[in-house]
Amino acid sequence: MRSEPPVRSPEPDGGSPMKRIVVVADNPMIVAAIRTGVRECGALELIGYADPMRATAERIVAAGADAVLVDEADGSELTLALIRALREADHAPAVIVLAVALESEWVRRALEAGAGAAISKAVHPAALATLIREALAGHIFHAPRMVAPARPGPRPRTQEHASLTDREREILRMVSSGATNSVIARELWITQQTVKFHVSNIYRKLGVANRTEACHYAHVNGIADEPAAAPTASVALAVAS
Repeated sequence: MRSEPPVRSPEPDGGSPMKRIVVVADNPMIVAAIRTGVRECGALELIGYADPMRATAERIVAAGADAVLVDEADGSELTLALIRALREADHAPAVIVLAVALESEWVRRALEAGAGAAISKAVHPAALATLIREALAGHIFHAPRMVAPARPGPRPRTQEHASLTDREREILRMVSSGATNSVIARELWITQQTVKFHVSNIYRKLGVANRTEACHYAHVNGIADEPAAAPTASVALAVAS
């Protein structure tokens, strides 16, 4: 885990100690946006950040984090496992997920895994610190509207693509539409390396060798026709009950 240079701000009114924040994200833009918001807030201190592929609950807890901001960009089981491990740790920090779409299946699973809140990436960095502070203080509650039930008569999944995660299915849909890795990375706010990681997993799970075969599979099995999740366009906050 990489540490941030110490940034000492005055203690907030009332003399309450600042909350120490760790960011788990692989996108430098996400880290930069959070850093900007935190620097302008006297109640939060960014103490470090870690790549989701290498982050461990032990190191985060050892750093003395009061809260962990987890970017949902990779949408992986590894990140969910990290959230569970943080929840079960002694002196467990609060976990807040940063998500493009608050009503996604992955956000629901993250809340079930132990995340205490989900904040939309649509918020301005200046507002992010306020939302984090209020969520940690328990002053905000907004029951999340989760993914709507599937429509009647869904196309049955084959054994292969039933094992795809929601993020992998989303990337496969974009691949089948002709999107390049750089376009997918830009649209989903993730790095090209993360896209390559997911594409490699898709190939392995579907038993295909290349992009052409993956596109053919997606069209034949109806994945290419599935509706894409619509990102939220407004400031929003979801807190687990």
